[in-house]
Amino acid sequence: MKSLYKVTLLVGIAITAVSCHNKKQPNYQYFPNMYQSVGYETYSESDAFANGKEGQLPAKGSIPRGFEPYEYENSTAGYELAKANLKSPLDSVAKTSEKGAQLFGIYCAICHGEKGDGKGNLVKREKFLGVPSYADRVITEGSVFHVETYGLNAMGSHANQLTKEERWMVAAHVMKLKSEL
Repeated sequence: MKSLYKVTLLVGIAITAVSCHNKKQPNYQYFPNMYQSVGYETYSESDAFANGKEGQLPAKGSIPRGFEPYEYENSTAGYELAKANLKSPLDSVAKTSEKGAQLFGIYCAICHGEKGDGKGNLVKREKFLGVPSYADRVITEGSVFHVETYGLNAMGSHANQLTKEERWMVAAHVMKLKSEL
């Protein structure tokens, strides 16, 4: 009789364990979206954008990777501060490199001339007038770097075309040209 109870108990436990398993409805899953991803319609509206048109904006105060902030503002006061205080972080080898002269030839000589005399091809063809000679201006490396970064008068900014180091190389070359005039 005892063995009949044991067998009945074992069969009852087995039936209970098997009856709870349902292949049509799987058991609970941890992070179910990892196993069965949610399908989205390709060009449907999304709740990810607040106004439905623009992408999400970065958090306030965040700085893009690789960006180095420039502490002088784009104003006359910022120009004067840069002129008085801003010094080149490059060593003497980088300042005298030919790369600064090559970059000057690519980006600056068309207006300012190869010698920095203000007689570039665009000035000779009267496309731009009033480009000054470096000999006539009171400039420093800091002021040249500031003008390359923000632009001044008819000259636009070159911050998108030249890296910070390249702008310093061009500024060093401009000061070399100024000393030769």
